[in-house]
Amino acid sequence: MNTSAPIKKKLLRHDAMQKIFGLIKLEMALVEAEFERQVSSNVQMIDYLGDYLRSSGGKRLRPALLILSNYAIGGDGASERVIRLATVMEMLHTATLVHDDIIDNAKLRRSRASVNARFGNQVAVLMGDWLYMSAFETSLTERSLEILDILTRLTRQMTEGELIQITMIRNADITEDDYFGILRRKTAYLFSGCCEIGAILAGANAEQQAALRDYGMNLGIAFQIADDLLDFTSDEKILGKAAGADLLEGKLTLPLILLVKDQPNVKAELEEIMRAGAYLNGSRAGILDKLTAIHTLEKTRSVALGFVEQARKNLEVLPKTEYCFGLDEIPNFVIERNN
Repeated sequence: MNTSAPIKKKLLRHDAMQKIFGLIKLEMALVEAEFERQVSSNVQMIDYLGDYLRSSGGKRLRPALLILSNYAIGGDGASERVIRLATVMEMLHTATLVHDDIIDNAKLRRSRASVNARFGNQVAVLMGDWLYMSAFETSLTERSLEILDILTRLTRQMTEGELIQITMIRNADITEDDYFGILRRKTAYLFSGCCEIGAILAGANAEQQAALRDYGMNLGIAFQIADDLLDFTSDEKILGKAAGADLLEGKLTLPLILLVKDQPNVKAELEEIMRAGAYLNGSRAGILDKLTAIHTLEKTRSVALGFVEQARKNLEVLPKTEYCFGLDEIPNFVIERNN
């Protein structure tokens, strides 16, 4: 067996992503500077927390999607309007991470102490709220009811997703429909909004706008499924957060939903782990063995690949430019990434 093939494939994907982000290197630097400006404040605590969050890094995939979508329609991705809205999307994403970590009682985020772990829940709640309000204040300068409607709708959807997920905590009977309903709200609507707003700012026609909106939705779904796979297949050092945490937090993701569907008797074991909030007697390794034995991880990856293909088909109506090809390559990176 050629064990170098997967490594070579990942290196090719890495090179492809470097090339894609190289297309918008200047624009992403402008986003970083705008993000730094937006989270600065004359309130010392906010200024410090904003810098802590900004400097923790991240892929900045959401603003990159907005910029690439804008260029793919023929817009000016380096314009003040585009950079401002790209930064708004990163601020909204950061706010959701801050609030999610409070709800999940997460200790790590991007290999550093989460805001709630370091500064406490009260500070984290208020900082998340401040980021949301600052993002909307910035978006108001665009004076676009269409864009504000998208931002309002996706923010409502993200909140609904979190609330629905809370009602499903420690429920081993969660269905695939339940899972995808939460996933779309919590993750995919933001991806979709990034791509659609990028298209709007470029003056896209209705067909192009719908295509990028759907591309973002399908990409976001694939991204989250891949993320749920990584919770089983990666480790804390690579992930930058606790591995295997979803089940301990009482969340059944797609791999486990499919496992219970194939092996209903495993449900009692999962319920015991969720009640205990800990993996007992090597139970995490045991679950991974079960997932591997009946190819559940491969089935889950196949579902993600289905959404990847849908995302790529959405791009067929766009002009064949280097930016469109960049968007076409991103779904592959989403599937192949290790963090």
